[in-house]
Amino acid sequence: MSLTWENVVRLATELPEVAESTSYRTPALTVAGKSFARLRSEAEGGLVLRCEMAEKQALLASGDPAFYTTAHYDGYPYILIDLDRVDTGHLRELLDAAWWLVAPAKLRRARELEGDG
Repeated sequence: MSLTWENVVRLATELPEVAESTSYRTPALTVAGKSFARLRSEAEGGLVLRCEMAEKQALLASGDPAFYTTAHYDGYPYILIDLDRVDTGHLRELLDAAWWLVAPAKLRRARELEGDG
């Protein structure tokens, strides 16, 4: 099944204080005003998602065709995701990890206290 931006938004807005926004004139997602994902309109397309560098390297090394990068993102903690190829469960996990990377400490603590971490 091919995922759409609407699917990404639905998954991401399950997380606390996630809102739709724009970044570089493209649809984006933020938590507390900080961007962690955007839909690329560039020729290579894809979803740009914040991640740890080690996670990016592991995803690229996995050989999974859902994950890729471009020269523009070399050295930056962002992975590109082909929404036509990514598994919904895996995307949910990656969105959650991106949320933890950019959410303010107060939100992270509140979520940990709720036992949703």
